[in-house]
Amino acid sequence: MVTKIEITSMDDLYAIIMEQDYRDDLKRHRSKYLYRGLSNSNYKLVTSLSRICKSEQVKIENALLNNFYKYAVKETNAMAQSEWSRMVIGQHHGLPTRLMDWSYSPLVGLHFATSGIDLDGLGKTNAALWKIDIEELNQLLPAKYKHALCQNHAHLFTVSMLESLKIDLATYDKDMKKSSLLLLEPLSMDQRIINQYSFFLAIPNGISNVEKFLDEKTNNSVKYIIHADLCWQIRDFLDHINISERMIYPGLDGIAQWLKRRYYHRG
Repeated sequence: MVTKIEITSMDDLYAIIMEQDYRDDLKRHRSKYLYRGLSNSNYKLVTSLSRICKSEQVKIENALLNNFYKYAVKETNAMAQSEWSRMVIGQHHGLPTRLMDWSYSPLVGLHFATSGIDLDGLGKTNAALWKIDIEELNQLLPAKYKHALCQNHAHLFTVSMLESLKIDLATYDKDMKKSSLLLLEPLSMDQRIINQYSFFLAIPNGISNVEKFLDEKTNNSVKYIIHADLCWQIRDFLDHINISERMIYPGLDGIAQWLKRRYYHRG
C-alpha cells in the first residue's frame, strides 16, 4: 500500500534527506529509494504519453517513436538500435513516452516539487514527494528479468541489457501484464541526466493507474504531502545548497530560470 505522510516542518524534511540503510556486506550506508516531486499534491503519477494521448496511447506510441527516429536520425545513430533507445532519447528531449522520470536524490525530487509552476502560485497549494523502493519493485519482476539483474550485478536495467535479452516493447507488455514494471537507468547522454541522477519507470500498457499499482503491489511506497506554507522555505533551502535550475539544467536556460526565481519579489 501507499503510505501518506504529511511534511509540516523542516525537521520532517531532514529525516527524508538523511534516510539510508547500513549494509553489512558493504560496510557502507546506501539508499534503496527513488524519488519524484510534484508541485501540486493533487497531480497524479502519469506518463507524458498518457497525459498527451490519453486512451489512444497504445495506438499512437509506435507512430511517435518511428517519426521521432525518422526526423531525428541525423542527430544520433544510437536510436537505430532499438525502440528503447528511441524512447529514452525522446523522453530526454520532451517526446511523450511511457517512461516516468525519477531521481536517486531526494533533493532533486524536492526541487521538482517546488519548481515548474508560476511563481505566484508557489506556496498556495500542497506539493508532493513520492518515494518508491527499488528492491521491492524488483521482487515483482518475472524470473528472467530477476536473473538478468543478478547476472549483471545490477539493481536497475539498461537499454543494452534489454537489447541483449531481445525484449522489445510488445514482449515487455506481454511479460509484465498488470503485475510488474522495471526501472531503467539511462546512458549519461549529457550533463543534465548526470546532475539530475535520473532513472525511469517503464510503464507497461497493462498498468493504466500507477498509483493504484503501487497501492496494491507494494508496501514501502510513500507519498509525502508537503504543506503549502513550507514550500518557499524548502525552495530557499535548496537554492542555498545549489539544488536549482542552475545545476539541474546546465547552460544558459537553467541560469536564466534560476535568476528569474532568485530575483522574484513576493510582494
